[in-house]
Amino acid sequence: MSPKPVDRLVIALAQIGCIVGDIAGNARRVRDARATAAGQGADLVMFSELFLSGYPPEDLVLKPAFQEACRAALEDLARETADGGPALLVGAPWAENGACYNAYALLDGGRIDAVRFKVDLPNYGVFDEKRVFASGPAPGPVVFRGVRLGLPICEDIWNEEVCETLAETGAELLLTPNGSPYWRGKQEERIAVGVARVAENRLPMVYLNQIGGQDELVFDGGSFALNADCTLACQLNAFAEEIVSLAWEREDGDWTCKGAPRALTPEGDQADYLACMLGLRDYVNNNGFPGVVMGLSGGVDSALCAALAVDALGPERVHCIMLPYRFTSGESLTDARACADALRLRYDVLPIAPAVEGLEQVLSPLFAGRPRDITEENLQSRARGTLLMSVSNKFGPMLVTTGNKSEMSVGYATIYGDMNGGFNPIKDLYKMQVFRLCELRNAWRPPGALGPEGEVIPHNIIVKPPSAELRENQKDEDSLPAYPVLDDILECLVEREMRVSDIVARGHDLEVVRRIERLLYIAEYKRRQSAPGVKVTKKNFGRDRRYPIVNRFRDEGAPLRAPDPSIAPRKSQGGAERFEE
Repeated sequence: MSPKPVDRLVIALAQIGCIVGDIAGNARRVRDARATAAGQGADLVMFSELFLSGYPPEDLVLKPAFQEACRAALEDLARETADGGPALLVGAPWAENGACYNAYALLDGGRIDAVRFKVDLPNYGVFDEKRVFASGPAPGPVVFRGVRLGLPICEDIWNEEVCETLAETGAELLLTPNGSPYWRGKQEERIAVGVARVAENRLPMVYLNQIGGQDELVFDGGSFALNADCTLACQLNAFAEEIVSLAWEREDGDWTCKGAPRALTPEGDQADYLACMLGLRDYVNNNGFPGVVMGLSGGVDSALCAALAVDALGPERVHCIMLPYRFTSGESLTDARACADALRLRYDVLPIAPAVEGLEQVLSPLFAGRPRDITEENLQSRARGTLLMSVSNKFGPMLVTTGNKSEMSVGYATIYGDMNGGFNPIKDLYKMQVFRLCELRNAWRPPGALGPEGEVIPHNIIVKPPSAELRENQKDEDSLPAYPVLDDILECLVEREMRVSDIVARGHDLEVVRRIERLLYIAEYKRRQSAPGVKVTKKNFGRDRRYPIVNRFRDEGAPLRAPDPSIAPRKSQGGAERFEE
């Protein structure tokens, strides 16, 4: 005989971090969260997508030993639920009949009570799940305390079919675990999708999202719940761990969330700053580095990276080094020192003249009779990169590289020089946003930041003309368009994949756009060798944008020519055709 359905469920949302491959550590986090939720009176504790393995596990999930370790940990957690405490909903890989599934398991009463598989496997942008997982069958709800719970997994709610199937098979409440990475404006998209599914099926929804950095991806949390009338019942904080229990009560057959918190979520530049800070923190900590080292040039990019590092790790774990040469201005020396003092971090000065001049002397027999050019400029950058890597090797901190997206787009960076490093927190920020985030940080200390209040990036760093200072009186705009122009062209080419003719129609010069497109293409080989960095835009360099290095295509900006229907195939979709004589 089935148990009488309850009319009240307390569901705890465990918006906490997990680490890919740390199966024992993730299981320990499940146990700790369960104990916290038990103290809150929870009946059931939800965890995010693939929490036990960490998300995304990528090809690691193809290893049988990894699958077996995840299954063993899941079974251990299931046995522990025999103590009468809260049940668990835990995501884990599930191997069955020669296939591996992205699964969500209900653990209750000392056993694995039910398992549901992800149906809709995303295979676009940063996602590549069809490579490693099999698609599950259309799911039905699971029964918990007599209540029929639908468990659509992440992408399963972005189309209507899975939730519709769950509603048709009797689900009363949708609980969806997610590994939804951050990019600018993503939270609005998530809520819109949730509202659409709730409106279609008249079922309330709990949306639990992952929190923390994993390589280039940042998961921002921001979990929420919607009542069946599409009202926002709960909103958790973004970029912060928390365990919150929601009381759901059945009234006239419908479930409603009672008395839940509604946090304000950061948007725009504030959200991007928090994403860069969280991504850097977790990359450094989860890889076991004691801290970071970086070059502090007196320019805006390295200043922002220093502020992010101090906010993420604390000033005692950040070591900045100024590496001046004869083209380094007194203004840069003053600004770098002022920035280091404001951030209260360790700061050293290592002049690089002996290294640069030694390299030039070694090369002089081969370079004799040739004029000085960009080669000698790059020697400065490569000397700096070698010295910074040496400090990293000797003392153990990770080297942070500090190039922005504008520079990385057009190759305005020296491979094996200023591109050296293990991680780049501003890799996906265009130059104009770098300026904005510096201004923002001076007026706002982010929640959770370990750096000081007030102006931490001297105003002169923000307002002076940007320069690599590799030759006398050098300015970035000697080689590149003004950054507002450059950034708009790049956003059109990279994020929007626009035609050159359409970019010109926005008011840009044709030859400038062609030149920037050419620079974008020929710098691909550099980007392939660049450090990973935090993703904040919808299309970052790396997981999102995969272009060939050998590539002769150039968009010359000619007007669009429509296809000629007179020579088009009769059936563009292929398939069998009757042969006609």
